[in-house]
Amino acid sequence: MHIAHSIRSIAFAAMAAAIAAPPAARAESINDKRDRKEAEIPVCSHKLGTLAVHEPENRWWESLHLASPEAVIKVLVMKSQCFTLVDRGQGLEAAEQERALASGGELRGGSNIGKGQIKAADYVLIPDLVSKNSDAGGTNIGGILGGFVGGGAGALISGINISKKTADVVLTITDVRSTEQLAMTEGHADKTDVGFGVAGGWGGWGGFGGAGVSSYTNSDIGQVVILAYIDAYTKMVDQLGLVSDNASADNAQQAVTMAKPGNMYREDQGKGGRVRKLDVGMMLYPTSTPHDGVWWEVTDELGNKGWVSSLLFQLAK
Repeated sequence: MHIAHSIRSIAFAAMAAAIAAPPAARAESINDKRDRKEAEIPVCSHKLGTLAVHEPENRWWESLHLASPEAVIKVLVMKSQCFTLVDRGQGLEAAEQERALASGGELRGGSNIGKGQIKAADYVLIPDLVSKNSDAGGTNIGGILGGFVGGGAGALISGINISKKTADVVLTITDVRSTEQLAMTEGHADKTDVGFGVAGGWGGWGGFGGAGVSSYTNSDIGQVVILAYIDAYTKMVDQLGLVSDNASADNAQQAVTMAKPGNMYREDQGKGGRVRKLDVGMMLYPTSTPHDGVWWEVTDELGNKGWVSSLLFQLAK
């Protein structure tokens, strides 16, 4: 009897201690998880190139009342310092308005806004969800859904399970010049990866509280999606580790077209005899950097190889 009473006393004391524990103490492990996940974002010692982030065609985030995942990826890119970001969205639209004012003569003299100043993107990155068929967990049929699907398993939207708080995402990065897909990485996260904090979400997690991603940081499923993208982005940067940091120089030289009639010669400076006659509009493919700043080694569409003066051609549009 005395032993039973002691056991009950110990149990009640443990329950009382748990109830009396301050909220900050219970949330501490959640904060630790946030810090650990943030620390997983890779940081590069040098830029791998210039990056533009584009939205996927299927606007899955709208059904979840989230902002575009483009904003999440931009935060990851800025924190990682792996790429130079160029804006091809609202920022570009605003810049075009300024350029329109400049071309209309409305801006002050010396504003230095005009053609030839926009930085080119080396790579395009598209954030999306993993698309699963009906046999892979019943997530969707024929691609990403435009809304919620009811059912005993909970609401599902392609790679996201609302009730189970899981997300499967994919990042695809493409070389702008060659259109080669350099990497396609998947990321996964679920509620056990983070736990969930008190109301207010992750507003204080460095860089993610603002920047247009508050809809992610203030919702359970949004937090899981962020973690999934961190997972995919980390894998992507790892795959790109051996990619050159000069994508422009490493790609094939841009094609040119003849603006004036001329000749292709066997050697530069017009020496060695003529290989063939070249007409206006013919397309040529440079194979090396220019010699003496004027003569370029080129090939034509028939495989002929020789030298042509750059005074006779222009970049193909």
